[in-house]
Amino acid sequence: MQTERAYKYRFYPTPEQEILLARTFGCVRFVWNAVLRYRTDAFYEHKEKIGYNDASIFLTQLKKQPDTAFLAEVSSVPLQQCLRHQQTAFKHFFAKRANYPRFKSKKHRQSATFASSAFSYRNGEIALAKCKEPLNIRWSRELPSAPSTVTVSQDRAGRYFISCLCKVDAESLTITPKMVGIDLGLKDLFVTSDGRRVNNPRHTVRHARKLARAQRQLSRKQKGSNNRAKAKQKVARRHAKIADTRLDHLHKLTRQIVNENQVICAESLTVKNMIKNRSLAKAISDVGWGELVRQLDYKAAWAGRQFVQIDRWYPSSKRCHGCGFVVESLPLNVRTWDCPDCGTQGIDRDINAARNILQAGTALLAGAES
Repeated sequence: MQTERAYKYRFYPTPEQEILLARTFGCVRFVWNAVLRYRTDAFYEHKEKIGYNDASIFLTQLKKQPDTAFLAEVSSVPLQQCLRHQQTAFKHFFAKRANYPRFKSKKHRQSATFASSAFSYRNGEIALAKCKEPLNIRWSRELPSAPSTVTVSQDRAGRYFISCLCKVDAESLTITPKMVGIDLGLKDLFVTSDGRRVNNPRHTVRHARKLARAQRQLSRKQKGSNNRAKAKQKVARRHAKIADTRLDHLHKLTRQIVNENQVICAESLTVKNMIKNRSLAKAISDVGWGELVRQLDYKAAWAGRQFVQIDRWYPSSKRCHGCGFVVESLPLNVRTWDCPDCGTQGIDRDINAARNILQAGTALLAGAES
């Protein structure tokens, strides 16, 4: 069975390629915003829904106008892919899986997607349309096959990346009898049902001093000056460092969990609602619960493992794993408690919660398979 996977690499463009990429990013952003405005006005003023075909016709008319003739200076494929991405965004919106598409800003991450007709892949080198030289890519590993599409992006720190979408043969890992339940937390990143504790590395706290210094330097620069632009990029690089270390740590942990366990059970958390708490918002954002669960989900699917999330309202901490008794109240400052029903003493709330999550997750799987 074949599946599609994206392989991301960093590359270093030449000055000429930087100019062409900047133009491409600007044109993609302009088309996205123009078509989004066109679709929004058509809906609110005329109650008319604009589909992909109508948006494509609007783009053709846009290219013919003298004021937007600059759209012909770049490849037409990324502009057309931009319309496809926007159509997908509207499908998710109407299906109530996402919010209404937003306008793009030049201050944020820039990207452009090239289909197979707009790039060439030969001898391990990728050359984009209208580029004379291939990209100087740092290949950390070989591509499993020729990419069907590539997405070129630039983050706020000024770094360039290319993501190659390739078809690969899905290979399941060897079946193992091990199962694990995971209880997410702040003091510990997570606690497993077998008693393993993974400390929260607190990436933002480790870089807080250097980040604060860079932000103070930025606040003293005059708006619109070149020095302010340089200081702003220093802040962006510091944030990128924090994000990279967090992502690397989560990738290593999730890969280990998937490799060792056949069944993985976790709790379902609404992180967007939880970060509304001012006291815990920064800590919750730094720990990366959502990314941890997302990685477990797709890595388990790739490896032929089973990943299940239990209901968010399941009383995993307040329920005794031995007898099933549920206490009425268990404040967060209470880390151990005694069960008044079966008499078990010194119940660790985190390990107990992880064991209950495993029990509830395996029960859900058993019900789904029956």
